[in-house]
Amino acid sequence: MTVHALVAAIDTPSIAVHLVQPESWPGVRDSLPASARAFAEAHGFAPKPGRYLALPDAEGAIAAVLFGIDPADSRRADPFLAGKLPGLLPEGTYHFATLPPGTAETATLAFLLGAYRFDRYRDKKDGGCRIVLPEGVDGDELARIAEAVMLGRDLVNTPTNDLGPDGIEEAIRALGTRFGAEVRTIVGDELLKQNLPMIHAVGRASAVPPRLVDLTWGAADAPKITLVGKGVAFDTGGLDIKPSSAMLLMKKDMGGAAAAIALAQMIMDARLPVRLRLIVPAVENAISGAAFRPGDILQSRKGITVEIGNTDAEGRLILADALALADEEAPELIVDFATLTGAARVALGPDLPPLFTRDEGLAGDLQRLGLAVNDPLWRLPLWGAYDSMLESKVAQVNNVSSGGFAGAITAALFLQRFVEKATAYAHLDIYAWNPSTKPGRPEGGEVQGARALYAYLRERYGSLG
Repeated sequence: MTVHALVAAIDTPSIAVHLVQPESWPGVRDSLPASARAFAEAHGFAPKPGRYLALPDAEGAIAAVLFGIDPADSRRADPFLAGKLPGLLPEGTYHFATLPPGTAETATLAFLLGAYRFDRYRDKKDGGCRIVLPEGVDGDELARIAEAVMLGRDLVNTPTNDLGPDGIEEAIRALGTRFGAEVRTIVGDELLKQNLPMIHAVGRASAVPPRLVDLTWGAADAPKITLVGKGVAFDTGGLDIKPSSAMLLMKKDMGGAAAAIALAQMIMDARLPVRLRLIVPAVENAISGAAFRPGDILQSRKGITVEIGNTDAEGRLILADALALADEEAPELIVDFATLTGAARVALGPDLPPLFTRDEGLAGDLQRLGLAVNDPLWRLPLWGAYDSMLESKVAQVNNVSSGGFAGAITAALFLQRFVEKATAYAHLDIYAWNPSTKPGRPEGGEVQGARALYAYLRERYGSLG
């Protein structure tokens, strides 16, 4: 189902949904017809978060819906709780009749994102529920964001047999065609000729050649914003092979590319006045006689030699060449998205990606806006003292640290070596997956960080209109 199919015209007959808190419940209860009040009392309805009750009319059809949400002062409030409704409501058209102040946009976006289903390989279900936009909500903006998130989710959820490195390229080319962007690719051995040796090394064992996809859009004299996404279509771990249980979700190892693609779509769809560049190194970390090996020493685009301490730390290698390429034109901002380390999940869990940057203003803005749009980021330090963990006795740097500590930080420290000229740089170590269904976030692929970055770019650069 498309986003536009989920939104009903404002004059469409619809069923009222009351999002009620303990403080608003008395007023909502008193506004209900006597029969509805009696029904709610008979069923013991209380405005607890997630509590749902459909109120019948005289003919037995649904007259209104009560849905409990968190109190205004709750420290555990879920701004996307209304995203649970598409899984509860029967087929029909609904509108929010009662909303806490200032929550209309978030509740509507949560509803749209909660209605997402990945049904490429299953029978598509007809019907479903639709929402009438609350007054004052920018439907075009919400559709823009929801559509891009759903595209990113689809990409992550699609298995590698249908979305290898070539499929990632096709997705970016389709985006370029839609918005009139220029897309160029460097494929296979041409990567060596174009001085992208680490992308070539990581992807050369696969039957599908590695590639770098480079999209540009916007006025040449506009502020340069460059997005880099880790596009590992599948990660076996290489010769340092993962156990089978660790491979089950490795179709999502291109989740960084999916987030960058989603953000690029938001930017172009909103016509932000920037010179956008999207760079995605797309590879499969496979195993064959051509695979790169532990102990190999690779040249990078930047000239830094890298000793391979572990072939399962391949993402930082392809990102390093891509970041070096991005940095050469000294953009105002480089942001990379990558499903990079298990250490980030151990530290912060699946829902809270770490943010690494040396720019204090950028860090503060991204954390503030991430909370505002419910796409949170948490800053971790680029702790220089840990840089020594990456020392190599035979090359300038090792791709993994010498111990098991601070894995997310040392990965970020590795990457920052390849960015020097950009005015600001941020690295997001995302999970790109919902382990279980939560309101507005169905189990499966997830786009993390993109909405926070989009809010930042909207705030900073405005729109072309």
